[in-house]
Amino acid sequence: MNQPISERVRWTTADLELFPDNGNRYEIIDGELFVTKAHHWKHQKTCVRISTSLDNWSQTTGLGEVVIAPGIIFGDNDNVIPDVVWASNERLPLLLDEGGHLTGAPELVVEVLSAGSENEKRDRELKLKLYSSRGVREYWIADWRKQQVEVYRREQANLKLVATLFNGDELSSPILPNFTCAIAQLFN
Repeated sequence: MNQPISERVRWTTADLELFPDNGNRYEIIDGELFVTKAHHWKHQKTCVRISTSLDNWSQTTGLGEVVIAPGIIFGDNDNVIPDVVWASNERLPLLLDEGGHLTGAPELVVEVLSAGSENEKRDRELKLKLYSSRGVREYWIADWRKQQVEVYRREQANLKLVATLFNGDELSSPILPNFTCAIAQLFN
């Protein structure tokens, strides 16, 4: 007797409207639904430190804007909420829809690792592939437990790991002229 082949449920952006506003974070990557709970205090503190550093630089240079936890709607099957994004003033108007949502790749995306192997795998593998395929120019993965930042930069058509920075190091980027930030400052 043949077993019926069941199709995998594919979630869409429209499905997100059906979920309750209960403090959970709902993301869709390649049609798969991911639900995460509220983050650890130090996770959130790291997000604030990174965004503050980027915001101070952005206000000084006038080159772009930084936002914490914006949704990025890449399409029906890819709708994510990165921890921090930075977009240039030139690119930002092209990314925002009428509702003020990002619909394309900002230049920089930052994810701060959450506890759990599933969360880490999502940020290191699924989101890395998604951001790479959608044109993000730089991707930082911050780990507040290890006090390190991995920097991925676009080389040819993919994001590649170019540096792992630790407590004594300085973070800088070719897409952020004259931006520097001490790694230790992000985790204290």
